[in-house]
Amino acid sequence: MNDRPDKRTGPARLARAFGSTWRGFCAAWRGEEAFRQECLLAILVVPLGLWLGQDGVERALLVGPIFFVLAIELINSAVEATVDRIGVERHRLSAIAKELGSAAVFVAFLLLGLNWLLVLAWRH
Repeated sequence: MNDRPDKRTGPARLARAFGSTWRGFCAAWRGEEAFRQECLLAILVVPLGLWLGQDGVERALLVGPIFFVLAIELINSAVEATVDRIGVERHRLSAIAKELGSAAVFVAFLLLGLNWLLVLAWRH
C-alpha cells in the first residue's frame, strides 16, 4: 500500500519520474566535474565501441560499461551530497563513505578497460 500523498499512476507518474531524472542529470552536470568528464569520454567510447565491435555482443561489451561508469558516478555523487548534507565536520565514517564511492567508480572503470582489452586483444 502506498502511504504517500501523491498517488499518481500511469503517464502522470512517468512524467513526474522523468522530471526528477532530468533534474538529477542537470544537477550532476552542473555540480560534478567528474560526471562531465565521463560524459565526454562516453561521447568518444560509444561511437568507437560501436565501430570496433564486430557483432552485437562485442558492441555491447565495449559500449555498456561506460553507462555503468556514469551510473556509479551518479550514485557516488548522491552519497557525497548526502554525507555533506549531514554535517560539515570531519568524521571517519563520512570519509569512508566517500572513499567507498570513489572506489566503486574506479572498479567501474576497471570493467570498462578490461572489456576493451578482452574484446579487442583476444579476438579469434
